[in-house]
Amino acid sequence: MDIALEQPARARLITGEERERPVPAKLRYASTDPLAVHIDFPGEVSLDGHGATWTFARSLLEEGLRGPAGAGDVHIWPCGPERTVVELHSPHGMALLQFDTAALNRFLLRTYAVVATGEEDLGAVVERGLSSLFGSV
Repeated sequence: MDIALEQPARARLITGEERERPVPAKLRYASTDPLAVHIDFPGEVSLDGHGATWTFARSLLEEGLRGPAGAGDVHIWPCGPERTVVELHSPHGMALLQFDTAALNRFLLRTYAVVATGEEDLGAVVERGLSSLFGSV
């Protein structure tokens, strides 16, 4: 059975002037893609007016809640006991966001209740990936 989780989250965008701007976000997880988590941002907070979704490894979120983690486009690290920083890089620039650590932990625990670590069906994930790459070839 396919299970999807969604959890609203409040983030704070840290600007160049070291000010904080509240940003609505939605955390998502699907049992059909058990290794990934998603953060959705609405169009009103993006540069082009379209919503944006960032997808990264669930294990990166777990690791980033405990200490600095990440390479490439997504970096996550704790910022004191109550906040976690998520740094997102794109060709258009970089966004630095702070989330409540408790909310991220709650979301992560909910994902493990759906698909426990080590019990991900990697065969199905690989099959979907190959199908999307090669289509009907």
